Amino acid sequence: MATLILVRHGRSTANTAGLLAGWTPGVALDERGAEQAAALPDRLTGVPLAAAVTSPLQRCGETLAPLLAARPGLELHTDERIGECHYGEWSGRKLSELSDEPLMKIVQQHPSAAAFPGGESMRAMQARAVDSVREWNARIEEEHGADALFLMCSHGDIIKSLVADALGMHLDLFQRIHVDPCSVTVIRYTPSRPFVLRLGDTGDFAGFVPRDEPPAAGPAADKAAEDGGIAVVGGGAGAV
Repeated sequence: MATLILVRHGRSTANTAGLLAGWTPGVALDERGAEQAAALPDRLTGVPLAAAVTSPLQRCGETLAPLLAARPGLELHTDERIGECHYGEWSGRKLSELSDEPLMKIVQQHPSAAAFPGGESMRAMQARAVDSVREWNARIEEEHGADALFLMCSHGDIIKSLVADALGMHLDLFQRIHVDPCSVTVIRYTPSRPFVLRLGDTGDFAGFVPRDEPPAAGPAADKAAEDGGIAVVGGGAGAV
């Protein structure tokens, strides 16, 4: 079957602000995110792509724009099933505020039981994303052959849930997976089982370099968390 290249969108204005964006309209890439998107074509140089599939949200479209400009013949499709989780009443709120919500503990420790008020459950989010991937795998293989590669541009929680499915992990363990903005994850699907070939690959190890001093609390800490911290939910800033 086909090989899937998953790209998380570049860093967004919501990521930088520590907001849970969800499907909030008008969330664009920030300056760093635009730089990440601009570097994506070179990172994928020589990789033959049969097609690209994107979430309908603006930040994903902006992430793929440089790649599409570099490859004018690349076929692009939009699929709402790989759009961000519907966070309902949580959308647009500060992650620092949401950390005090009782539901956040469920999201972190028992996500298969988590359903967002006015939104969807994390189980439903994973199910629709997996269905999308399986259908696109079959379509790409039928049209381009079993060795074809295709790309999907999506969101942190979506990609983490797809990796969990590929690894045979229960959704309750998916918070152990981390994917940075504009990172590349590669899953090779076969008739017997999937193989995760790359996970959250950015080629950047700066986040592992020790800092001379820990960042102070406040906006600087939020910025440090987004640059090198672990996402709580939705790919925003914050530590588990």
